[in-house]
Amino acid sequence: MTGLIPFEGFFGDRWLQSRNIASDVFKIDVMEKDNKYVVEAELPGIQKSEINLDAYDKMLSISVNREEKIDEEKENYIHRERRSSSMRRGVRLADANYGEITAKLDNGVLTVVVPKQDKNANSRKIEIQ
Repeated sequence: MTGLIPFEGFFGDRWLQSRNIASDVFKIDVMEKDNKYVVEAELPGIQKSEINLDAYDKMLSISVNREEKIDEEKENYIHRERRSSSMRRGVRLADANYGEITAKLDNGVLTVVVPKQDKNANSRKIEIQ
C-alpha cells in the first residue's frame, strides 16, 4: 500500500492537529462588568482589514473574511490553489450602548469594549394633566 494513507491515519489525531483559524470558528470570551461588556476574540494571523465589526438589534457581530492566494508568474503550472474563508460570531448584549463601542486588535486578540446604557436614559417621570 505504498502512497496510500491508512484509513486510521486519515481520521486520526494528525488530521485534527492540522486545523487552524482558516478552517475553524474563532473563540470568544464575554465579560460583564458594572458599566460595560468586554468581548475578546482570538484571531491569530488575521489582519485588521479582514475583520468586520457590526452592532444592530441588540447584537454585536464579529466576522472575518479571508482570501489566500499565491500569485506566481509561471506559465506552465499544473496545479494552482486559492482559499477563501469566512467566519462569524455574534453575541446578544441587551443593554449595550452601541454608539460608544471601541475596538482594538493586538497580538491576535480583538478586544471590543461595549459600554452599557444608563438604565435611566429611557425612563422619565410623566406628569398627569
